[in-house]
Order: sequence, then C-alpha cells, then structure tokens
Amino acid sequence: MADANKPLLIKRYASRRLYNTETSDYVTLDDIAGFIREGREVQIVDLKSGDDLTRQYLLQIIAEHESRGETMLPVNILTDLVRSYTNQAQSFVPQFLQSTFDMMRDGQSKMMENMTKVNPMAKMPGFEAMQAQQEAFLKAMTQGMVGMQSMKGGWSAPAKEEPAAEPDDGLDAIKKQLADLQAKLSKMDK
Repeated sequence: MADANKPLLIKRYASRRLYNTETSDYVTLDDIAGFIREGREVQIVDLKSGDDLTRQYLLQIIAEHESRGETMLPVNILTDLVRSYTNQAQSFVPQFLQSTFDMMRDGQSKMMENMTKVNPMAKMPGFEAMQAQQEAFLKAMTQGMVGMQSMKGGWSAPAKEEPAAEPDDGLDAIKKQLADLQAKLSKMDK
C-alpha cells in the first residue's frame, strides 16, 4: 500500500513515457494532474540522469489546461510573471506567490462555511491579510519601477519619490476583479 505522505514517484524513460512506480504502469499528464487534484504530491525524475523534472511537467500540465480554454490565469498575470523573470522582482515573487497560495489553501474550507449573501469575500479567513499583502506587493513592484529610467547596460537608481496624484492603476484593476468575483459569487449563492 502506498504511503500518502511520500511523493508519488514517476519515472520518465528515454522514450519520454511516464511510469508510475506505485502501480507499475504508464501514466499520462492527465493522470498526474488527477493525482495532484486528489491531494497527492508527485515527483517526476528522469530515469537515466536522475534529474528532477517535476517543475517542467507541472508547467506543461498548466499550459495544456490553458490551451484547451480552461483559463485560470489572466493574460496580465502571465505577462507579469514573464516580466518577473527579467527584473528585480524575481527574488521575491516566488515567496509572495507561495504565501498567497498557502493562505488561499488554508482559508478555502472556512470560506465555504462562511459564505453569505452579503459580501462573502470579506468573511474569508485571512482576506484582509491577503489584501494587505497584495497591496504591499503592488507597492513594492511599482516603487521599483516608478522613476527608473532605462540606460544602456542597466537601470539607474530610483528617482526621488513624489506623492502620487492618482491611485495606482494596478490596484484599481485588482479591486475591479475582486468586485466582479464578489458579484459572481453572490449570483452563485442565490
């Protein structure tokens, strides 16, 4: 019997076929996605080299879902992720994303219990902390970019910060998306 606490080991053969070591059979990416949805951790390794290929295959699963129209990631988020690979944000984006998903996972069952007709998102455990964290992230991202001018070979230091005359467009977009989500949730509850 398999130990549910240990990651499910999937070996990739030279033929690129994926082999489930617990059940001794070949699996597909859809099978692996199913294991993950069931709560299993997976580890995919190359049989010959021993390299861990898990990240590569998880990204491939996400890409396949997105290409089939099962979109979860808005284009602006994907664009920001691509940008984060090429600028200073790369250092803190992974930690931010991890903590955000941890809070969402921890609060998911509580959110379902606390759903009400009046502003269901506001009653989600950790909602205010998540909102504050997102605001801090946007502030850090925009402060790093505001006043910086492109130069050959790199970026100059940030210019002296001036008080903002208008609210941050990124924050307004997130607030609008949140309001849209709240409206959809209210419709579902009826």
